[in-house]
Amino acid sequence: MSRPAAAVLMAAVLVAVLSTSSEAAMSCSVVFRNLMPCLGYLQSGGNSAPPTPCCDGISALMAQANVKADRQTACNCLKTAAASVTGINFKLAGALPQRCGVNIPYKISPSTDCTKVN
Repeated sequence: MSRPAAAVLMAAVLVAVLSTSSEAAMSCSVVFRNLMPCLGYLQSGGNSAPPTPCCDGISALMAQANVKADRQTACNCLKTAAASVTGINFKLAGALPQRCGVNIPYKISPSTDCTKVN
């Protein structure tokens, strides 16, 4: 391969890699898998601290949601889950990030406008 052709190929590969790294990769299955350990806590009344696997799941989810589109997807998935799972204490859900020591840039609530999540 000639030097100019190799340079063009390398530039094309670089553009492809850089453009895919900022795209959203979040899915509801990822969100649900990470937050499943929180379900019992949110349905039981939360008389104790959230279980460690719940807080670990929230931390892992926030680490994976590293672009705006991922955070908006996670937000929408949480709203979908909130609407479909019965018995969730939304006051506990809203306090969960603080109780786990995790900063989530939006309130966990069925009324959250996910289009405003940055």
